[in-house]
Amino acid sequence: MARYKPFPKKIRLGRKAKSNQTVPTWVILKTSRQVTTHPKRRRWRSSKIKP
Repeated sequence: MARYKPFPKKIRLGRKAKSNQTVPTWVILKTSRQVTTHPKRRRWRSSKIKP
């Protein structure tokens, strides 16, 4: 990826990076391990972000 990237693309990348976090530990404990995976989690090699 380019070192100098357009600002809108940088905003999109930051938003996707935030949304790619795991489920918090307290949620897993509160739901008795019923919720362990994130349905919208993105794998960095499998699915790419639109430019």
